[in-house]
Amino acid sequence: MRKIATHLLFIAAVLGGGLFIGFNFMPGDWYQSLAKPPFNPPNWIFAPVWSILYILIGVAGARTFLRDGLSNAFGLWVMQLILNFLWSPAFFGARNAHLALAVIVPLLATILAFIALRWRRDRVAALLFVPYAAWVGFATLLNASIVWLN
Repeated sequence: MRKIATHLLFIAAVLGGGLFIGFNFMPGDWYQSLAKPPFNPPNWIFAPVWSILYILIGVAGARTFLRDGLSNAFGLWVMQLILNFLWSPAFFGARNAHLALAVIVPLLATILAFIALRWRRDRVAALLFVPYAAWVGFATLLNASIVWLN
């Protein structure tokens, strides 16, 4: 029962935090006015993708915490979440694609470090971060393209 409660708590915290950030820092007229690359996805895709990713992030965090407690791996998990939650305020809140790029590059590095660190100890937690790494890699390219085009 403790494992289920921990998983539900982590999922609720990550998903709730992500939804809070998303609702408070939404794309607006400034974002619409930016030049974007041709591979820019439609706005409606971001909410469902991030909702799924936040659930995966929560499960990976719960697994890491239950298995290793306040370890280096859990520290990486916390760091990626902080960076993740900082990106929208940097990009949409501050309207600063350069600042957002300075957030997302270390975010991607932290995600990749988490995967590498968990690979032997908890392959499931590592694999739960693979779609997240792919999406943030794509988002990094998108962010860099917006910086370049604007």
